[in-house]
Amino acid sequence: MALVCSISNEVPEEPVLSPVSNHVFERRLVVKYINDNGTDPINGEALSVDQLLEIKVSAVVKPRPPSATSIPAILKLLQDEWDACMLHSFTLRQQLQTARQELSHALYQHDAACRVIARLTKEVTAAREALATLKPQAAGFVPTLREGTEGVATIPTRTDAMETEVAPGEMTEEILLKLQETAAMLTAERKKRGKKAPEDLNSAENIANFQQLSSHPGLHSASVPGILALDLSGDSSRALTGGADKNAVVFHKESEQVIAVLKGHTKKISGVVYHPKEDVAITSSADATIRVWAVGTSSCQQVVKAHDGPVTGISLHPTGDYLLSAANDEFWAFSDINTGQVISKANDPTSPVALTCAQFHPDGLIFGTGTADSIIKIWDLKERANVANFSGHSGPITSISFSENGYYLATAANDATLKLWDLRKLKNFKTINLDENYQVQYLTFDQTGTYLAVGGTDVQIYLCKQWNMIKQFTEHTGLVMGVKFGINSSFLASAGMDRHLKFFGLPA
Repeated sequence: MALVCSISNEVPEEPVLSPVSNHVFERRLVVKYINDNGTDPINGEALSVDQLLEIKVSAVVKPRPPSATSIPAILKLLQDEWDACMLHSFTLRQQLQTARQELSHALYQHDAACRVIARLTKEVTAAREALATLKPQAAGFVPTLREGTEGVATIPTRTDAMETEVAPGEMTEEILLKLQETAAMLTAERKKRGKKAPEDLNSAENIANFQQLSSHPGLHSASVPGILALDLSGDSSRALTGGADKNAVVFHKESEQVIAVLKGHTKKISGVVYHPKEDVAITSSADATIRVWAVGTSSCQQVVKAHDGPVTGISLHPTGDYLLSAANDEFWAFSDINTGQVISKANDPTSPVALTCAQFHPDGLIFGTGTADSIIKIWDLKERANVANFSGHSGPITSISFSENGYYLATAANDATLKLWDLRKLKNFKTINLDENYQVQYLTFDQTGTYLAVGGTDVQIYLCKQWNMIKQFTEHTGLVMGVKFGINSSFLASAGMDRHLKFFGLPA
């Protein structure tokens, strides 16, 4: 007589007896039931696995299925098993190949990481050695005093261009006093003017009627096309352009003549500044140097090497004597343009990242820098301290500009947006979203802070406070790299990668 499992009603392979209900069960089924419920499946009384009694019976041979009772059916079963084995073998080979690829990739990453760590360790060691060498030199430096003058360092007079590559000195009391007096004077003048715009300032209605007045394509080489930087003289009569051809050009707006070609850089020009009160041009370049030029003689007066990487931005201090520069080497520098001496140099050790642009605040005591990791940093010049950070952009910062009122900061990055920041509240109060693929390369306020010009895919002019666009120019065929307002916004100058310097204004 065959035993039958009380759960499955089939002949059990491993029969056991429950002493609680005296029923026979398949061991694996009843064990699972007891583990889940703790009772006998038949009468529900408490039952444990240890109480089950194993029944010794002869092994049960299950009958063959009807499909295996003939030779063709057996062959079919064998064929199915062979196919299953082949598929399983193929799957195993695929998994082996994937595992080999992952292992190879992991080994490659490990090797690359080891190389990077070794290189960084070597660079850190070299930097520490250099720092240890510089500290004794700095400690032993004592400035020579002029006769009859207290606390002023003597600087040798230069008649020709000399490269200055010295460790930054300390900001003297004389320089600090000069900076503070200039800031106080500018603040007093701003309060005296009040919020009223100058009477000669062009109205928004007039700017909306601006047209292209002239276009000049032949200022820079056609073999290396592109004007990368633009600035205007203090009286707006001259334009200074810096090109990808390594040259800077001074162009007279009225006579439409090239006054000077400034040659000396060994790589493309990255920034230009025309001194507002003197006939002096300042240029920066990807060759890591800054040059100060006498426009009248087209001669280089100073070559300042304040950085170890391409210079990405320069800004002239309101005193007209000092220059701010920023570079890919993560440092900003404060230099004397009359002597070429680097007065101060610093970076943010907590965030070592390349600087992409820089500009002084109108008062000159603070300044801003843009970084490659989308942050705008505000610095205290005297303390060489990072006092505020503005985040919100995505992509490297391409341009920043302080409004003349001293309250607003406009910024742009490779994210097709313009952001306006309130320096009093340290927050973003306006974001202007441009077209999805719009590229902003440069932005600038006019001298009164009434208008904001944007250069990039085209040229746009915005009316401040309302922040609505009042004029758009699409005459350039390449990216616009620089825009500048003339005095009282009488005209707008722009230059770009199409090698054209263009002037926009009211037609005569």
